[in-house]
Amino acid sequence: MHITLRQLQVFKTVVEHLNYTQAARALHLTQPAVSMQVKQLEESVGLPLFEQTGKKIQLTEAGREVHHYGRIIFHTFEEMEEVLSALKGLDTGHLDIAVASTVNYFAPRLLAAFSRRYPGIDLRLDVTNRKRLVELLRNNETDIVLMGLPPEDIELEHEPFMENPLVVIAAPGHPLEKMRQIPTRRLSEEVFIMREAGSGTRLAMERFFTEQALAISAGMQMTRNEAIKQAVRAGMGLGVVSIHTIELELETGRLVVLDVQGFPLQRHWHMVYRRGKRLSPAAAAFHDFVMAEARHIKDEPV
Repeated sequence: MHITLRQLQVFKTVVEHLNYTQAARALHLTQPAVSMQVKQLEESVGLPLFEQTGKKIQLTEAGREVHHYGRIIFHTFEEMEEVLSALKGLDTGHLDIAVASTVNYFAPRLLAAFSRRYPGIDLRLDVTNRKRLVELLRNNETDIVLMGLPPEDIELEHEPFMENPLVVIAAPGHPLEKMRQIPTRRLSEEVFIMREAGSGTRLAMERFFTEQALAISAGMQMTRNEAIKQAVRAGMGLGVVSIHTIELELETGRLVVLDVQGFPLQRHWHMVYRRGKRLSPAAAAFHDFVMAEARHIKDEPV
């Protein structure tokens, strides 16, 4: 195959807009020029990359594969540009950071402090769920991920950079609020508002209760910590969340932490990236900054 970077760039822009006219406008090209680049790419691949559905176009299976590998190629070129910039002594660079939704409770403070120290680095932040973080790591599509428990089926480098205790929360006035050293077996009488299957918090919670040989009654399932907190406040059940996500609710008395035996569950947030990945100068600077400063920045008042 004879594929050029220009063809991939034009293809990538068409994918972003799913419209040849809009892609041509974004690239400052004519629509026939854009169509010709895509046609040449399809001829090199030997398969159609788009298919027409009414007035709309969408990716074929081959198109999705080309788009996937094209993103990896462009990301690699960005890394090369940053390394070469560092060799020239330029204080610039791009940094893609993906974080779990729980980490985002302090991530903006962390990134703001990093930007003050390295104002020339362009930061891009993706706040998402565990499933998406694992996908980004598997495809090597981001520089660094900040998450809870790293997946075990991918070759990764990971370092804990901050404690992430999980606690049991309840609405104020709950019958268990005043009890001390609540036996874990007592929790089997309660309904829990759960995170979605596969989330780091859910995995840690299920592992703990399995070790205790306890069956927990699951009520509603939520994809966001905010939704869990709202449901617990409404008296719909108990929840297990990172203590760092409920600082405001504890200060205002909207939620309480129950004194349960075995809790807090001691976990950590990890900095994660693919094993063998050469960190760009910007990513290396962020790595060192997080390891040295994250804990202190997290504890600073908002």
